[in-house]
Amino acid sequence: MDDLPPSPAQVPRHLLGDPAFVRSLRERDFTTVFAMAHDAGISFNRIAEACALKSERVSQIARGAAAVTALATVERIAGGLRIPGALLGLAAQPWEDTAVLSTESDHGEDPMKRRNLLRGALAAGLTAPALAALTAARTDVDQTLSPDAPEDLADLEAAAESYGYGYHGQQPTRVLADLVTDFTTLRPLLTVPQPAPVRARLCRTAGQMAGMTAIVLHDLGSRRESRGWFATAARAAAESGDPQLHAWVLAREAMVPLNYGAPRAAAELADQARHAAGTRPTAAAVLAAAVAARAYALNHQAEQARAALTAADALMGRLPEGERSDTWLTYGEQKHHVHLSHAFTTLGDTRRARESQQRALELSAPTSTMTRTLLNIDAAACSHHDGDTEQACRRAVDALTALPADYRTGLVRRRALDLYEAIPAQHHRERAVRELRDVVAG
Repeated sequence: MDDLPPSPAQVPRHLLGDPAFVRSLRERDFTTVFAMAHDAGISFNRIAEACALKSERVSQIARGAAAVTALATVERIAGGLRIPGALLGLAAQPWEDTAVLSTESDHGEDPMKRRNLLRGALAAGLTAPALAALTAARTDVDQTLSPDAPEDLADLEAAAESYGYGYHGQQPTRVLADLVTDFTTLRPLLTVPQPAPVRARLCRTAGQMAGMTAIVLHDLGSRRESRGWFATAARAAAESGDPQLHAWVLAREAMVPLNYGAPRAAAELADQARHAAGTRPTAAAVLAAAVAARAYALNHQAEQARAALTAADALMGRLPEGERSDTWLTYGEQKHHVHLSHAFTTLGDTRRARESQQRALELSAPTSTMTRTLLNIDAAACSHHDGDTEQACRRAVDALTALPADYRTGLVRRRALDLYEAIPAQHHRERAVRELRDVVAG
């Protein structure tokens, strides 16, 4: 069967006849493949050596902590473990006895020849060559059917979910690089025909990733690029047929003009998001109402702002537990209080603003650097509103100087600049105010 030297991790023939092992090969469940090979006496180090994988990677796969999706890796595993290609849905490997495994006739599609080949292969029972021949026959037909979800799709959906947990102490630019790299892997999957449900999943994942890329760009202060990514996210969301994703994209997009001096445009987008989300208590619906409240407050529409805050609180009270986690794609209590903090600060309701700031800080992880800074700047703005401008400036300066330089841009700088510009000109020569100006300008 093999003219090459034996592989250090060649699986025994009895394993190739084990139905559980063959099933795991067919499903490319390499967690089970590696575990069963290990139980058969093949160490993970030998598997790593034979398959040109790092030992740590093999161990992760065997524990189910990592998956194999790249075709090149599947082919290396087939060669390293000497697994007939047909069992993995691959072409016959160079070392295989293709005369035994093939179900193709030398003279075209000759049913009698194929029947005789299968009978010969099965004469000795469900041996490895026989199972490979059966798999090859199935694969020949299976490849002509409508495809199931591409194997990479589940990985990309999981990646989108993990990005939703935010920065986790990483620099925004690093998160941005990883996000866009994974986003680009969707292109080849979107350019080939897919069944409608698969296409919807692909578009949904594209919408989520494009929306989160836009969020990072917004946080970094790149408004034009952010709007472009939100436009892509909106198109993907619309094609996915998921109205809640579309509402989420619109609500997040509304935060660009909201945070950069165009509250009327923000309110219009937030109203579109509220309409798209409907009246059900969903993460997108609460977000849209909260963003609308902030936009109305900045636009000096206090009555509408308070009505939107009441609606946001009511929706939050009915929000299902599954949508309350603290991610970009869901809407947790921490996020709710971050929005309330800014809305109440803008309205001048400093008592309620401070209550939300305190609760949001309690719920924010120490690694939520940008969020905690924005909350502290809100608190500084409350101090200014209550008449203690010096304390406001010192608190804002402390919050900004505690940040690494890479974080002292974009939204954080914009919020601190809003505070500085709210201070009457006659105070601009005071030491604390000048310190704030210098840090913001720096």
